[in-house]
Amino acid sequence: MIKKDDPSRKEISERVIETVKEKDIKFIYLQFTDIHGIIKSFEINSKRIEDFMEVGENFDGSSITGYGAIEESDKVAIPDPSTFYILPWRRENKVARIICDIYKPDGERYEGDPRYILQKAVDKAAEYGLKYYCAPEMEFFILNQETKAHEFKPSDMRGYFDYDPYDINERMRYTIAEYCDKMGIEIEALHHEVAFGQHEVDFRYDEAVNTADNTLTIKTIIKTVAAHNDMTATFMPKPFPGINGSGMHCHQSLFKDGTNLFYDEADKDNISYKMKKWIAGQLKYARSMCAVLSSWPNSYKRLVPGYEAPVYVAWGFRNRSPLIRVPDFHGKPNSARCEIRCPDPSGNPYLQFAVLLSTGLEGLISDDIEVIEPTDQNVYHFSTKDLEKAGIISLPGNLREALTEFKKSEMMKEIFGEQMFKNYYYAKLEEYDAYRINVSEWERDRYITRL
Repeated sequence: MIKKDDPSRKEISERVIETVKEKDIKFIYLQFTDIHGIIKSFEINSKRIEDFMEVGENFDGSSITGYGAIEESDKVAIPDPSTFYILPWRRENKVARIICDIYKPDGERYEGDPRYILQKAVDKAAEYGLKYYCAPEMEFFILNQETKAHEFKPSDMRGYFDYDPYDINERMRYTIAEYCDKMGIEIEALHHEVAFGQHEVDFRYDEAVNTADNTLTIKTIIKTVAAHNDMTATFMPKPFPGINGSGMHCHQSLFKDGTNLFYDEADKDNISYKMKKWIAGQLKYARSMCAVLSSWPNSYKRLVPGYEAPVYVAWGFRNRSPLIRVPDFHGKPNSARCEIRCPDPSGNPYLQFAVLLSTGLEGLISDDIEVIEPTDQNVYHFSTKDLEKAGIISLPGNLREALTEFKKSEMMKEIFGEQMFKNYYYAKLEEYDAYRINVSEWERDRYITRL
């Protein structure tokens, strides 16, 4: 991540300009996200690269969801030169992409830019000398579309870790890894997931803004590789009933002066009190930030017991049923981390990481947030009485309930800023209303003849 006022910006920008000329790149995609996390992109002719790298590109933001009304529509996309990469699948008529920060015409940052919201959270952590690292596990489905029926079907009938070197899905995974490598993303693991047609790709942890940028890049790569094979890749959390949905379990750690603050050699589990405080902060705000971590009506079809999805606001170690768990890191100081399991990959990663960082930091620095004891029992098997006795609450059951929690949260308002907070709330409320008034085929099949 290179900001507009970074001293190294000029040198990196000059290298970008040289590369564009040397590689004979014709066009450059300028990319950012709307409030939902949908990638927005427009192209400029590479002949304008010097001017663009210096002053950015004007655009009309009034039609970008969450970017304000028509009377305040003018925006400026300022490139972050560190995000420049040539698209590896465009071998002829080469094209590059660059991720942009959004500014107002007066040169001030636009408060509604999701990347800016995460950058502000990172800057707040930096005031305490802290660096937040995260690494999401990206789950997704690859689907075939049956033209006659207009139905999407899983592209294979395989399950967890299944191996078939001759299968098109396995070859696609390796192509995904190849493209990621060429765009500066280090893939650590990739494999078939539990459900038919479901896969997972894990990449190396990084600072939050870089990780969010990489998350967007990986989504683009996966969708592109699928399309090149006449298939569709989707990050929809629950495309099919009765099988596992796609999550984005997020591993988190916190460093200061090169030391992982989540590690403590003296603790019996080798985790620090600071980690426990961090977890306590995220548990306190779990219900209010759920509308950001699981941000679509369909997200709540995934968040039900029985499908490896967390529902209960608790934490533990090896058990995967609580919301947050501490994986076994084999006593390695730099590997100490906690994993939150309710985010899904359909959301806006800048906003998701912003709320995770901010709520964890609040737990760390606040004297009013108490550490909660871990549970390593399978919370799914708890009765209502057991949950009550343990003081365990559940996540919201649908997006409307989550938005109610979001709306009344002063913490969420502080993270987003007042106007963006309202923009997000109303955009998601509109999405929920569109979902709520729809009548599904399941309802017709179940009720027309019975009622």
